[in-house]
Amino acid sequence: MARDLRGFIKILEERGQLRRISALVDPELEIAEISNQMLQKGGPGLLFENVKGASFPVAVNLLGTVERICWAMNMQHPQELETLGKKLSMLQQPKPPKKISQAIDFGKVLFDVLKAKPGRDFFPACQQVVIQGDDLDLNTLPLIRPYPDDAGKIITLGLVITKDCETGTPNVGVYRLQLQSKNTMTVHWLSVRGGARHLRKAAERGKKLEVAIALGVDPLIIMAAATPIPVDLSEWLFAGLYGGSGVQLAKCKTVDLEVPADSEFVLEGTITPGEVLPDGPFGDHMGYYGGVEDSPLIRFQCMTHRKDPIYLTTFSGRPPKEEAMMAIALNRIYTPILRQQVTEIVDFFLPMEALSYKAAIISIDKAYPGQARRAALAFWSALPQFTYTKFVIVVDKDINIRDPRQVVWAISSKVDPTRDVFILPNTPFDTLDFASEKIGLGGRMGIDATTKIPPETEHEWGAPLESDPDVAAMVERRWAEYGLADLQLGEVDPNLFGYDMK
Repeated sequence: MARDLRGFIKILEERGQLRRISALVDPELEIAEISNQMLQKGGPGLLFENVKGASFPVAVNLLGTVERICWAMNMQHPQELETLGKKLSMLQQPKPPKKISQAIDFGKVLFDVLKAKPGRDFFPACQQVVIQGDDLDLNTLPLIRPYPDDAGKIITLGLVITKDCETGTPNVGVYRLQLQSKNTMTVHWLSVRGGARHLRKAAERGKKLEVAIALGVDPLIIMAAATPIPVDLSEWLFAGLYGGSGVQLAKCKTVDLEVPADSEFVLEGTITPGEVLPDGPFGDHMGYYGGVEDSPLIRFQCMTHRKDPIYLTTFSGRPPKEEAMMAIALNRIYTPILRQQVTEIVDFFLPMEALSYKAAIISIDKAYPGQARRAALAFWSALPQFTYTKFVIVVDKDINIRDPRQVVWAISSKVDPTRDVFILPNTPFDTLDFASEKIGLGGRMGIDATTKIPPETEHEWGAPLESDPDVAAMVERRWAEYGLADLQLGEVDPNLFGYDMK
């Protein structure tokens, strides 16, 4: 398995999922536009080898399909991600085993945790080249500017590493950074994120907050850092659990922090509490330009990198984007954890077109009246990342929640808006969501699209239409006899049914 960016790029190339581009390209708008058109078509990852104004190649769209994300996590199918989710669910809420088999399973998970412990690398590849002081110039990095009205150049897939000045516990997050000068950038993080909490603690003690930015890391570590589940484990341990062995870490040159030893680039700096600059606007995942916010300023004093480094980047925007593919994979990981929190849930799905978290479709094994509403309310409070989910649609377990045609049929045939739609007003809201009347405050809607049972309804529900099983079996046997054996009937093209799906 690849344990650094170069190893993953090699895997993609061997599997025909990487295209090298030698033509001269501009990091200003052009790289993002090429990548965006490739993303829309589910195309391969891209490695730009000749970037205007830079001496380093740029990799983008490496995680542009769910298949490639599975490869990054040493898996072949999205369903395998649920096995990982089961491990995490056991760690999140461990229960006393009732059977020998359960004790063995839990023992295996604990052994996996021991194997996942980070290691140390005293001669790391990420420090083969060291640049400090006045020689440091962030303009040498091929930072991209994705959209015409973006405020400037950005870092998007960097691991932002900070440490709690009281406990020493590190936090690893993926936050956007905006270039402000040759040695400064602003970091855009929500107040609830670990980095923001560490900054508040440093401010209370009158200290600067040390920061390290690791660029071009193993994509598996990016997935671990992007997993916001409430397990009291570090992101390094998460990455070790994901990969099956511990991440090799190296101590930074000028700050008391550790970074992945095989990072392509590492930036080291500090934040002085209260020192901020305007950050934004930038195109964001909602499909619009965000606002301008005063954000903490990082002053960098050191940059290290590997010999002949590769710069990894991506950008946000209306799906499909790489962040949406990552969210689909995380959806699978969350599923066992959510089932443990809300036991009636059979499956759930966060559609990419709903920005990967704005709408959730839940299937339940319905056993009593009002259960769909209970499941929706429980979903909103199950995990922190579901706080900003605006719509929850609950369907029966026989509905394929990943088939929008089945979901629309369930809503259309089983919902009475007066009875089955409920709204919670004035709840915490995503500040990037312009649909709300007040920024940061909005409503949520639940839709019960399950089959109704008394006393939810006063009349009998119609029996669902089904083929006669004997006749269906007979037709299957006689298919060739009908002269139809030459027809290749596989996955139906939705466009045949009136859709316009490019």
